[in-house]
Amino acid sequence: MARNVAIGIQQFDKLIEKNCFYVDKTDFIREWWESGDDVTLITRPRRFGKTLNMSMTEQFFSVDYADRGDLFEGLSVWENEKYREIQGTYPVISLSFANVKEKDYRTTSYRIRQLLMKLYEKYSFLRKCDLLSDAEKQYFERMASDMSEEDAPLALYQLSDYLYRYYGKKVIILLDEYDTPMQEAYVGGFWDELVSFTRSMFNSAFKTNPWLERAIMTGITRVSRESMFSDLNNLKVVTTTSDEYSTSFGFTEEEVFAALDECGRSDQKQQVKQWYDGFIFGEHPDIYNPWSILNFLDTGKFTAYWANTSSNSLVGKLLREGNRRIKEKFEILLRGESIQSAIDEQIVYSQLDGNERAVWSLLLASGYLKVVSFESYLDIPEGTNPKYELALTNLEVRLMFGNMIHDWFSTAEADYNDFIKALLLGDVKAMNAYMNRVSLDVFSYFDTGKRPSGEEPERFYHGFVLGLIVDLQGRYVITSNRESGFGRYDVVLEPKDPKVDDAIILEFKVHDPEDEATLKETVQAALSQIEEKQYAKALTARGIPSEHIRSYGFAFEGKKVLIG
Repeated sequence: MARNVAIGIQQFDKLIEKNCFYVDKTDFIREWWESGDDVTLITRPRRFGKTLNMSMTEQFFSVDYADRGDLFEGLSVWENEKYREIQGTYPVISLSFANVKEKDYRTTSYRIRQLLMKLYEKYSFLRKCDLLSDAEKQYFERMASDMSEEDAPLALYQLSDYLYRYYGKKVIILLDEYDTPMQEAYVGGFWDELVSFTRSMFNSAFKTNPWLERAIMTGITRVSRESMFSDLNNLKVVTTTSDEYSTSFGFTEEEVFAALDECGRSDQKQQVKQWYDGFIFGEHPDIYNPWSILNFLDTGKFTAYWANTSSNSLVGKLLREGNRRIKEKFEILLRGESIQSAIDEQIVYSQLDGNERAVWSLLLASGYLKVVSFESYLDIPEGTNPKYELALTNLEVRLMFGNMIHDWFSTAEADYNDFIKALLLGDVKAMNAYMNRVSLDVFSYFDTGKRPSGEEPERFYHGFVLGLIVDLQGRYVITSNRESGFGRYDVVLEPKDPKVDDAIILEFKVHDPEDEATLKETVQAALSQIEEKQYAKALTARGIPSEHIRSYGFAFEGKKVLIG
């Protein structure tokens, strides 16, 4: 009989006690304990079971669960007598930054201090014991009720001391989703303030803490050592390209197919693979996102369960405000092809505004891209970085990005949709009316804030082309010639069924007063370029009659657009 599939339960004991569907990942406990690492940072995409595994680890080691060995009976870790003996024998400090998603530094600092105060409240019994001096008890009282920003960096350090004295054993510290506030700080513009705050806390808790037995941190990204972990030379970092714990987070294909058999969905294995397979951890391919699999098992419907706009805010910002080269490569990805890029697994947030490698590295760490292949250091010149072949992870991710691009135009959705209809019908007058309204509403949305849209309109129309690819790729093969000059971007829409649709050529050109007196002249220059470069020749060579090939020139001047 199939077990009940529970959605959203992240407490290990609750899943086990209710006999809900659960894939045994307790071997992670053995692998981590035998590694002997002092502090382990594990990065995995969101919704990959990090929080559940942290709950599992806490309940295995914590003295609060000393009498709960029954939770692990029948599971992998319980097969070894050695681990039965250490279950429930350590003081464990466990906290999560998963919900610290504030929009400014003051509120973020306050939310973190609230979490720390709750820890002190949990261990309030320490105030009554004789192990603490009067001064320490007063300090404890202050930390539990009115923790200052100055006191917060030492909160975990001091609590470790108190717990060590009480239990006579060093503590285990578990910090889940450590980088959630970091990503919000980058988007919100208070990165430097938060880094200063957290660097001090991490150094005292994980580096200079004599009462620390071991620690685990989880997150989506590995923030650069220089900005966050400069003092932590005892940190073991495990990323998605590492072999350690490669099957501990996420479901393997064997586990997914077994679950489909259990739920009577054996005939849907290949569809599930197309939608949700594609993640690669270390040398282990065919890893599936647990959130998507659980939701599919529950509903039986194929859809993009992993999509969550609030969690995609940083990725959306990087792509929307990205430069020409980033958007050009993203076009390739949307068409189902792959790109080449070097990768740096240490995310340097200060470089995300214009560094292509940093952007693709973040998308890879976040699970939106997968590694198709990569160069070996043995095959490249000494001193150079290997190139990785990257592609969108799976169908679910492609749909998620399609929805994200649609959201870019949400403020002008009606006009944008009407423009697409006018383009397909060849109604130039309507195209002009709708396109000007779209650009007026959406143009500034593609700004980075460093340069006005009127000076750099290419950010807008590169995003506009991505919108065309998302909306029309069912009817057209969309390619672009991507001239390197500023403000120029030609697009060819080749119909998949030439009997139904015309081919369309679009040329974008920025009005230059030195070359053209009016926008009409700029439109004509764009059309002339289409003729001079013979863009239609490739289409006619593939059997599309010239009378079924339409060309349009787009002239930009600030937020004004003229199409002819």
